[in-house]
Amino acid sequence: MKFSKFYFLFFIFSPVLLLRAEPSAFGAGDITSNNPYGLTKDEKVLLATEKKLKTVSDKSKSQASQLDSLRERVDGLQSIIESLSRKAQSNKMNLQNIQHSSDISFGNINEYQKRLSLSIQENKQAIQKMKALNLQLSKSLEAINLDYVTKVDYNTLVNNLNDFKTLVIKELEQLRKVQNKKSVISSSSLYNKAKVAYNQKRYTNAISDYETLIQRNYKPAYSHYMIGEMYFKRKNYANAISYFKKSASLYSKASYMPNLMLHTAIAMSKTGDKQHANAFFNAIVEKYPNSKEALKAKKYLDI
Repeated sequence: MKFSKFYFLFFIFSPVLLLRAEPSAFGAGDITSNNPYGLTKDEKVLLATEKKLKTVSDKSKSQASQLDSLRERVDGLQSIIESLSRKAQSNKMNLQNIQHSSDISFGNINEYQKRLSLSIQENKQAIQKMKALNLQLSKSLEAINLDYVTKVDYNTLVNNLNDFKTLVIKELEQLRKVQNKKSVISSSSLYNKAKVAYNQKRYTNAISDYETLIQRNYKPAYSHYMIGEMYFKRKNYANAISYFKKSASLYSKASYMPNLMLHTAIAMSKTGDKQHANAFFNAIVEKYPNSKEALKAKKYLDI
Protein backbone atom coordinates (compact mmCIF):
# COMPACT_ATOMS: atom_id res chain seq x y z
CA MET A 1 0.00 0.00 0.00
CA LYS A 2 1.42 3.31 -1.05
CA PHE A 3 1.83 6.17 1.38
CA SER A 4 0.15 8.56 -1.06
CA LYS A 5 -3.18 6.83 -0.40
CA PHE A 6 -2.92 7.37 3.32
CA TYR A 7 -1.70 10.87 2.83
CA PHE A 8 -4.73 11.55 0.69
CA LEU A 9 -6.92 10.25 3.52
CA PHE A 10 -5.14 12.68 5.81
CA PHE A 11 -6.04 15.62 3.61
CA ILE A 12 -9.70 14.72 3.20
CA PHE A 13 -10.14 13.68 6.82
CA SER A 14 -12.63 15.92 8.60
CA PRO A 15 -11.71 16.40 12.29
CA VAL A 16 -14.27 15.47 14.89
CA LEU A 17 -16.09 18.20 16.75
CA LEU A 18 -13.70 20.45 18.60
CA LEU A 19 -13.38 19.88 22.30
CA ARG A 20 -13.68 22.77 24.68
CA ALA A 21 -11.14 25.46 23.82
CA GLU A 22 -8.42 26.45 26.26
CA PRO A 23 -9.21 29.58 28.29
CA SER A 24 -7.79 32.70 26.74
CA ALA A 25 -5.02 34.58 28.51
CA PHE A 26 -6.11 37.84 26.93
CA GLY A 27 -9.36 38.48 28.76
CA ALA A 28 -7.68 41.02 31.05
CA GLY A 29 -9.05 44.54 30.87
CA ASP A 30 -12.57 43.50 29.85
CA ILE A 31 -14.78 45.61 32.14
CA THR A 32 -17.91 43.96 30.69
CA SER A 33 -16.88 40.64 32.24
CA ASN A 34 -18.71 39.36 35.33
CA ASN A 35 -15.36 39.15 37.11
CA PRO A 36 -13.04 41.69 35.45
CA TYR A 37 -9.33 41.54 36.17
CA GLY A 38 -6.12 43.15 35.01
CA LEU A 39 -7.78 46.57 34.82
CA THR A 40 -5.86 49.79 34.37
CA LYS A 41 -6.37 52.73 36.74
CA ASP A 42 -8.76 54.40 34.28
CA GLU A 43 -10.69 51.18 33.75
CA LYS A 44 -11.09 50.73 37.51
CA VAL A 45 -12.47 54.28 37.81
CA LEU A 46 -14.82 53.62 34.89
CA LEU A 47 -16.05 50.37 36.47
CA ALA A 48 -16.58 52.07 39.85
CA THR A 49 -18.52 54.91 38.17
CA GLU A 50 -20.75 52.45 36.32
CA LYS A 51 -21.47 50.62 39.58
CA LYS A 52 -22.37 53.95 41.21
CA LEU A 53 -24.71 54.75 38.34
CA LYS A 54 -26.36 51.34 38.68
CA THR A 55 -26.85 51.99 42.40
CA VAL A 56 -28.48 55.35 41.64
CA SER A 57 -30.67 53.71 39.02
CA ASP A 58 -31.74 51.01 41.48
CA LYS A 59 -32.56 53.67 44.09
CA SER A 60 -34.63 55.60 41.55
CA LYS A 61 -36.62 52.46 40.74
CA SER A 62 -37.11 51.80 44.44
CA GLN A 63 -38.29 55.38 44.97
CA ALA A 64 -40.75 55.04 42.11
CA SER A 65 -42.12 51.88 43.71
CA GLN A 66 -42.38 53.62 47.07
CA LEU A 67 -44.19 56.55 45.51
CA ASP A 68 -46.71 54.18 43.92
CA SER A 69 -47.25 52.63 47.35
CA LEU A 70 -47.74 56.10 48.85
CA ARG A 71 -50.31 56.97 46.22
CA GLU A 72 -52.26 53.83 47.12
CA ARG A 73 -52.14 54.75 50.81
CA VAL A 74 -53.21 58.33 50.11
CA ASP A 75 -56.12 56.96 48.08
CA GLY A 76 -57.00 54.78 51.09
CA LEU A 77 -56.91 57.81 53.40
CA GLN A 78 -59.06 59.77 50.99
CA SER A 79 -61.61 56.96 50.98
CA ILE A 80 -61.69 56.88 54.80
CA ILE A 81 -62.07 60.66 55.02
CA GLU A 82 -64.91 60.65 52.51
CA SER A 83 -66.64 57.87 54.45
CA LEU A 84 -66.31 59.81 57.72
CA SER A 85 -67.64 62.92 56.04
CA ARG A 86 -70.68 61.08 54.71
CA LYS A 87 -71.42 59.55 58.12
CA ALA A 88 -71.03 62.90 59.88
CA GLN A 89 -73.41 64.53 57.42
CA SER A 90 -75.90 61.68 57.85
CA ASN A 91 -75.75 61.98 61.66
CA LYS A 92 -76.27 65.74 61.42
CA MET A 93 -79.33 65.35 59.24
CA ASN A 94 -80.79 62.64 61.48
CA LEU A 95 -80.35 64.86 64.53
CA GLN A 96 -82.05 67.79 62.76
CA ASN A 97 -84.96 65.53 61.77
CA ILE A 98 -85.43 64.43 65.36
CA GLN A 99 -85.33 67.98 66.65
CA HIS A 100 -88.06 69.11 64.21
CA SER A 101 -90.20 66.02 64.41
CA SER A 102 -93.61 66.49 66.11
CA ASP A 103 -94.01 62.83 67.05
CA ILE A 104 -90.79 62.21 68.98
CA SER A 105 -91.08 59.10 71.09
CA PHE A 106 -88.83 57.54 73.65
CA GLY A 107 -88.40 54.49 71.40
CA ASN A 108 -87.27 56.62 68.46
CA ILE A 109 -84.74 58.48 70.59
CA ASN A 110 -83.44 55.22 72.05
CA GLU A 111 -83.03 53.69 68.60
CA TYR A 112 -81.24 56.76 67.34
CA GLN A 113 -78.88 56.75 70.32
CA LYS A 114 -77.93 53.16 69.53
CA ARG A 115 -77.23 54.00 65.90
CA LEU A 116 -75.29 57.07 66.94
CA SER A 117 -73.21 55.04 69.40
CA LEU A 118 -72.46 52.46 66.71
CA SER A 119 -71.51 55.22 64.27
CA ILE A 120 -69.19 56.80 66.84
CA GLN A 121 -67.48 53.42 67.38
CA GLU A 122 -66.98 52.97 63.64
CA ASN A 123 -65.59 56.49 63.40
CA LYS A 124 -63.11 55.74 66.20
CA GLN A 125 -61.91 52.65 64.32
CA ALA A 126 -61.60 54.64 61.11
CA ILE A 127 -59.60 57.32 62.92
CA GLN A 128 -57.23 54.64 64.34
CA LYS A 129 -56.76 53.30 60.84
CA MET A 130 -56.02 56.81 59.59
CA LYS A 131 -53.39 57.27 62.30
CA ALA A 132 -51.70 53.97 61.33
CA LEU A 133 -51.67 54.91 57.64
CA ASN A 134 -50.36 58.36 58.47
CA LEU A 135 -47.48 56.81 60.45
CA GLN A 136 -46.60 54.57 57.52
CA LEU A 137 -46.72 57.53 55.16
CA SER A 138 -44.40 59.52 57.41
CA LYS A 139 -41.85 56.70 57.55
CA SER A 140 -41.96 56.18 53.78
CA LEU A 141 -41.54 59.87 53.07
CA GLU A 142 -38.62 60.04 55.48
CA ALA A 143 -36.90 57.10 53.75
CA ILE A 144 -37.41 58.68 50.33
CA ASN A 145 -36.08 62.03 51.51
CA LEU A 146 -32.90 60.36 52.80
CA ASP A 147 -32.09 58.69 49.46
CA TYR A 148 -33.85 61.04 47.07
CA VAL A 149 -32.09 61.61 43.77
CA THR A 150 -33.57 64.30 41.57
CA LYS A 151 -33.97 63.75 37.86
CA VAL A 152 -31.54 66.59 37.19
CA ASP A 153 -28.88 65.01 39.42
CA TYR A 154 -29.43 61.63 37.78
CA ASN A 155 -29.13 63.03 34.25
CA THR A 156 -26.03 64.98 35.27
CA LEU A 157 -24.43 61.79 36.57
CA VAL A 158 -25.25 59.95 33.34
CA ASN A 159 -23.76 62.74 31.23
CA ASN A 160 -20.64 62.85 33.39
CA LEU A 161 -20.25 59.10 33.02
CA ASN A 162 -20.61 59.28 29.23
CA ASP A 163 -18.04 62.08 29.06
CA PHE A 164 -15.71 60.08 31.26
CA LYS A 165 -16.16 57.00 29.06
CA THR A 166 -15.27 58.99 25.95
CA LEU A 167 -12.16 60.39 27.64
CA VAL A 168 -11.04 56.97 28.90
CA ILE A 169 -11.60 55.33 25.51
CA LYS A 170 -9.43 57.98 23.85
CA GLU A 171 -6.70 57.53 26.45
CA LEU A 172 -6.83 53.74 26.13
CA GLU A 173 -6.59 53.95 22.35
CA GLN A 174 -3.53 56.18 22.65
CA LEU A 175 -2.03 53.83 25.25
CA ARG A 176 -2.62 50.77 23.07
CA LYS A 177 -1.02 52.49 20.09
CA VAL A 178 2.06 53.26 22.18
CA GLN A 179 2.16 49.73 23.60
CA ASN A 180 1.74 48.19 20.15
CA LYS A 181 4.68 50.21 18.85
CA LYS A 182 6.80 49.10 21.78
CA SER A 183 5.64 45.47 21.66
CA VAL A 184 6.24 44.85 17.94
CA ILE A 185 9.23 42.53 17.67
CA SER A 186 10.75 40.87 14.66
CA SER A 187 9.35 37.54 13.52
CA SER A 188 12.66 35.79 14.16
CA SER A 189 12.74 37.08 17.75
CA LEU A 190 9.12 36.05 18.25
CA TYR A 191 9.97 32.61 16.83
CA ASN A 192 12.74 32.17 19.42
CA LYS A 193 10.45 33.49 22.14
CA ALA A 194 7.80 30.93 21.24
CA LYS A 195 10.37 28.13 21.42
CA VAL A 196 11.48 29.21 24.89
CA ALA A 197 7.87 29.32 26.09
CA TYR A 198 7.27 25.83 24.66
CA ASN A 199 10.37 24.39 26.32
CA GLN A 200 9.24 25.89 29.63
CA LYS A 201 5.79 24.33 29.10
CA ARG A 202 4.12 27.74 29.04
CA TYR A 203 1.83 26.49 26.31
CA THR A 204 -0.72 29.31 26.43
CA ASN A 205 1.98 31.90 25.70
CA ALA A 206 3.64 29.67 23.11
CA ILE A 207 0.38 29.07 21.25
CA SER A 208 -0.26 32.81 21.15
CA ASP A 209 3.20 33.51 19.75
CA TYR A 210 2.91 30.81 17.10
CA GLU A 211 -0.54 32.09 16.10
CA THR A 212 1.02 35.52 15.60
CA LEU A 213 3.73 33.96 13.43
CA ILE A 214 1.02 32.25 11.37
CA GLN A 215 -0.67 35.62 10.86
CA ARG A 216 2.65 37.03 9.69
CA ASN A 217 3.11 33.99 7.41
CA TYR A 218 6.46 33.29 9.09
CA LYS A 219 7.24 29.53 9.11
CA PRO A 220 3.49 28.74 9.05
CA ALA A 221 3.94 24.97 8.56
CA TYR A 222 6.19 24.63 11.59
CA SER A 223 3.98 26.97 13.65
CA HIS A 224 0.91 24.87 12.88
CA TYR A 225 2.86 21.74 13.81
CA MET A 226 3.99 23.20 17.15
CA ILE A 227 0.50 24.34 18.06
CA GLY A 228 -0.75 20.86 17.18
CA GLU A 229 1.90 19.38 19.47
CA MET A 230 0.77 21.54 22.38
CA TYR A 231 -2.87 20.65 21.89
CA PHE A 232 -1.78 17.00 21.68
CA LYS A 233 0.03 17.31 25.02
CA ARG A 234 -3.08 18.89 26.51
CA LYS A 235 -5.12 15.96 25.15
CA ASN A 236 -7.18 18.29 23.01
CA TYR A 237 -6.96 15.78 20.17
CA ALA A 238 -9.53 17.34 17.82
CA ASN A 239 -7.63 20.65 17.70
CA ALA A 240 -4.31 18.80 17.43
CA ILE A 241 -5.51 16.90 14.32
CA SER A 242 -6.71 20.12 12.73
CA TYR A 243 -3.33 21.86 13.14
CA PHE A 244 -1.36 18.75 12.07
CA LYS A 245 -3.45 18.51 8.92
CA LYS A 246 -2.80 22.16 8.02
CA SER A 247 0.92 21.80 8.71
CA ALA A 248 1.21 18.76 6.42
CA SER A 249 -0.68 20.56 3.65
CA LEU A 250 1.81 23.45 3.81
CA TYR A 251 5.03 21.38 3.84
CA SER A 252 4.87 17.60 3.49
CA LYS A 253 8.66 17.01 3.47
CA ALA A 254 9.42 18.48 6.87
CA SER A 255 11.78 16.59 9.16
CA TYR A 256 9.10 16.37 11.80
CA MET A 257 6.63 14.55 9.52
CA PRO A 258 7.13 11.10 11.14
CA ASN A 259 6.27 12.52 14.58
CA LEU A 260 3.40 14.59 13.10
CA MET A 261 1.90 11.45 11.51
CA LEU A 262 2.38 9.36 14.67
CA HIS A 263 0.68 11.91 16.88
CA THR A 264 -2.06 12.35 14.29
CA ALA A 265 -2.68 8.59 14.34
CA ILE A 266 -2.73 8.49 18.15
CA ALA A 267 -5.08 11.48 18.26
CA MET A 268 -7.42 9.79 15.79
CA SER A 269 -7.37 6.64 17.91
CA LYS A 270 -8.16 8.66 21.03
CA THR A 271 -11.15 10.30 19.33
CA GLY A 272 -12.52 6.89 18.25
CA ASP A 273 -11.46 6.96 14.58
CA LYS A 274 -9.65 3.59 14.67
CA GLN A 275 -9.84 3.04 10.89
CA HIS A 276 -7.95 6.17 9.90
CA ALA A 277 -5.63 5.79 12.87
CA ASN A 278 -4.52 2.32 11.69
CA ALA A 279 -4.07 3.65 8.16
CA PHE A 280 -1.65 6.28 9.49
CA PHE A 281 0.21 3.76 11.65
CA ASN A 282 0.72 1.54 8.56
CA ALA A 283 1.82 4.53 6.50
CA ILE A 284 4.48 5.43 9.10
CA VAL A 285 5.86 1.88 9.10
CA GLU A 286 5.98 1.81 5.28
CA LYS A 287 7.27 5.36 4.72
CA TYR A 288 9.73 5.58 7.64
CA PRO A 289 10.59 1.94 8.45
CA ASN A 290 13.80 2.73 10.36
CA SER A 291 12.42 5.56 12.46
CA LYS A 292 11.58 5.43 16.18
CA GLU A 293 8.08 6.52 15.18
CA ALA A 294 7.73 3.34 13.09
CA LEU A 295 8.61 1.20 16.12
CA LYS A 296 5.91 2.96 18.16
CA ALA A 297 3.42 2.60 15.31
CA LYS A 298 4.04 -1.17 15.20
CA LYS A 299 3.16 -1.43 18.87
CA TYR A 300 -0.18 0.20 18.18
CA LEU A 301 -0.71 -2.21 15.29
CA ASP A 302 0.52 -5.21 17.35
CA ILE A 303 2.81 -6.38 14.54
